[in-house]
Amino acid sequence: MINRKQLFIKRLFDLLLAVLLFPFFIVPLIVLILIATIDSKQFGIFSQLRVGQHAKLFKIYKLRTLREEHHELGNLNKSATTIGKFFRTTKIDELPQLFNVLIGDMSFVGPRPDVPGFADKLEGDDRIILKVKPGITGPATLKYKDEESILSQQSDPETYNRTIIWVDKVEMNKKYVQNWSFYLDLNTIMKSILN
Repeated sequence: MINRKQLFIKRLFDLLLAVLLFPFFIVPLIVLILIATIDSKQFGIFSQLRVGQHAKLFKIYKLRTLREEHHELGNLNKSATTIGKFFRTTKIDELPQLFNVLIGDMSFVGPRPDVPGFADKLEGDDRIILKVKPGITGPATLKYKDEESILSQQSDPETYNRTIIWVDKVEMNKKYVQNWSFYLDLNTIMKSILN
């Protein structure tokens, strides 16, 4: 089980890496925001409340990829703009989350932050997931990198997500917290870059 010292080491690594990466990504990020603004005809940064460490709500930042704020689960690509589809497929839309890591809302590796109604409703042992900051990537994120495609093939995406995918993610995220190591985070980052 991850302890306080390990949480400190994890945060220190996140902060150092974010500070090192930020100067290299700031100009490309500004260009991508402009592209997303032109493409979506709305400001190119999208923010949404997500459940963070200790079930505290925070604003996550992404490049805007959808035409409308409201969308149907399993049909996100239908709502995506032309360039938005590319951003979503390549995960470029997640780049603004470097700022979330920098300010301490997120980690590079951890459970993906969910909208309210999922992680904040966890009970019993499942709540250990909330001990860590949510991540840009993680073991469950890697396994479900094609989640939108999986959901689009279901007759009832909402039910499938809650009863199959979410249940599996909870188990994977519990194992991540229970077996955390610095090597595990580095390995997950490398797998995310190579995938």
